[in-house]
Amino acid sequence: MAKTSPIKPENETPVPVNLGERAADNLAFIRATMERSTSFTAVPGYGGMLMGVTAIVTAYIAAQQDYRIGWLQVWLVEACLAFAIGLLAMWQKSRLANESLLSTPAKKFALGFGPALASGVAITLGLWRYEYYDMMPGVWMLCYGAAVVSGGGFSVRVIPILGWLFMAVGAAAFALPLSFGNYLMAASFGLLHIVFGAIIARRYGG
Repeated sequence: MAKTSPIKPENETPVPVNLGERAADNLAFIRATMERSTSFTAVPGYGGMLMGVTAIVTAYIAAQQDYRIGWLQVWLVEACLAFAIGLLAMWQKSRLANESLLSTPAKKFALGFGPALASGVAITLGLWRYEYYDMMPGVWMLCYGAAVVSGGGFSVRVIPILGWLFMAVGAAAFALPLSFGNYLMAASFGLLHIVFGAIIARRYGG
């Protein structure tokens, strides 16, 4: 016996496709794909939060020192520790996201981040030579902020905002009394890293 197909009611009409909604969905998909292919998204959120915690602890320890070699050594140890934490967290996040640290966006991020950071190292050497220790916090925050702004142009949108805030705090360091240096370092390298690290972890996958 031949199979029969159900007869569709004559009054049944196909649901019209909203071309505007489909076009908007396609545009959002294309934009997201292009952003992932041109942006370095492995900036670590949780790693940034941990860097912020260590910076606050370091600011407390450094406050017990005077602006001399002991104070500088404390912050140099923190810089090395923060660099190691950031690099390890970045590698871990990129591995989970299947994103290579040698990709074109990663290289652009590094090339944008590097020059200002290298300038900060060179300026620090000059300040150390002439024993201008009290000038170092402002220089560090300004140079790090400039590095974050430049590198952040190839990363997620929130990163450049973090850099501009660092630069604002660094500029304030030159207007405030010298005794505020460690507090401002705790506010920038500590609190800002924790706040923005939490934002990155929540919105950009850890």
